[in-house]
Amino acid sequence: MKIIGLTGGIASGKSTVTRTLLDLGAIIIDSDELAHNIMKPYKPAWKDIVKIFGTEILNPDETINRDRLGQIVFNDPDKLRELNQITHWRIAERYKEDLRLLRKEKPEAVVVMEIPLLYETHAERICDEVWVVWVDRETQMERLMQRDGISREDAIKRIEAQMDLDEKARLADVVIDNRHSIEATNEAATKNYIERMQT
Repeated sequence: MKIIGLTGGIASGKSTVTRTLLDLGAIIIDSDELAHNIMKPYKPAWKDIVKIFGTEILNPDETINRDRLGQIVFNDPDKLRELNQITHWRIAERYKEDLRLLRKEKPEAVVVMEIPLLYETHAERICDEVWVVWVDRETQMERLMQRDGISREDAIKRIEAQMDLDEKARLADVVIDNRHSIEATNEAATKNYIERMQT
């Protein structure tokens, strides 16, 4: 089994590359999806989060309002640390279990783990190689503001809460430049996938 760690920065375009790799036959483990699952109402992580952040972060159906939670943690580094302490190890447990089952059931598979905080959580240690989806900071800022409908100030806070994207690119085995068209990004991802699967 080959494990590719796919990361980047917020709004850098990881999902675009993930969809391409899925179409090429890779199995995807999405850490954001795992995070959604562990934060479902009344699960242990949900209880811990509500205990620290209060019921004001909840929607009427008891689910966590991620926008409201984001506003809190991206304006308070200590709160962000607390949230990460609740969620990161639980997410890691889930994807390690997924990998264990895949090794047993599909030993020839190519698995792509999409993890936004891959380097920050040291998940690169379990990957055969790391791919980084890269854009310049200004492009990242503009896309994030447009995608989430937030101010430039809030976009800066969210970007700076993560490891510098240029530093991630320096550490990566493969860098996908996502500053241009979706077609160009898909072509670059496809080319790298085919080349690296042949080695």
